[in-house]
Amino acid sequence: MGYLQNGKWIDGPRPVDASGEFKRQASQLRDRISADGSSDYPAEAGRYHLYISLGCPWAHRTLIFRKLKKLEDVVSLSTVAPISSREGWAFDAEWPDHLFGFHHMHQVYTRARPDYSGRVTVPVLWDKQRGTIVNNESSEIIRMFNTEFAAFTDDRTDYYPERLRSEIDSVNELVYECVNNGVYRCGFATTQTAYERAFERLFSALDQLEERLSRQRYLAGDVITEADWRIFPTLIRFDAVYVGHFKCNLRRIDDYHNLSNYLRELYQVPGVAETVDIAHYKRHYYMSHESINPTRIVPVGPALDFTRPHDRGK
Repeated sequence: MGYLQNGKWIDGPRPVDASGEFKRQASQLRDRISADGSSDYPAEAGRYHLYISLGCPWAHRTLIFRKLKKLEDVVSLSTVAPISSREGWAFDAEWPDHLFGFHHMHQVYTRARPDYSGRVTVPVLWDKQRGTIVNNESSEIIRMFNTEFAAFTDDRTDYYPERLRSEIDSVNELVYECVNNGVYRCGFATTQTAYERAFERLFSALDQLEERLSRQRYLAGDVITEADWRIFPTLIRFDAVYVGHFKCNLRRIDDYHNLSNYLRELYQVPGVAETVDIAHYKRHYYMSHESINPTRIVPVGPALDFTRPHDRGK
């Protein structure tokens, strides 16, 4: 997938370092929406628009928060097509850009900043009034959804409660480095050494999380928090995509007793299943990453059932 350079699309490779390790670039657009007027972007119903990909786990976080916080009538939505083009994330007749009718996501970026340079990623939170991108960092968008739109929803759940913040932050660091980004470091590695290093870190972290879930119900304690919704998109894709496509094949999530039951519990939270589309995930990954899967054949399996009973009530 390419990138923008001074507003022009460049079809280039994914960023890797000299060792062959995939290097994710930091999000650049980091403004925030505020309920108290302390930023240039006040919380208002109907003002903001969310761009996502159903296939992207980072974007999936924001879709979950939009659903759980009952913001579907507050923040509008556009979803890119499942298969990326030579110009990155794309729109088509089935998956249109509802604001501008653009064909590619990079056009949204240059609409906001004509000279933008960098990767074109989702999610993107757009301000319809000012005609610009507010934020393209998923971890910050979900916190805005968690707190800043309280005046427009009757949901009062706090997924980043004060008493658990240090624990949430600690878990988030492990999960981001070794799991969320770890599967990509496996899949996009260009040397055996880089792949094996990422592989070991990924499964070491999963083993730690399995042990943690043997003594507490959720990752940060006794209630569902942001930490749980940040790992969920990776876990829900793991057996269907990452085991095969990204060579993360030491164990499936279904082979972990606690992680698999935990995954099913989160999936069964009302509304969450509506944000999940396994067929879409497989189509996106297997048909978009030609360097990994040049035949673009999408596997039929595996058979997955996230509606089975879980034992997390113990």
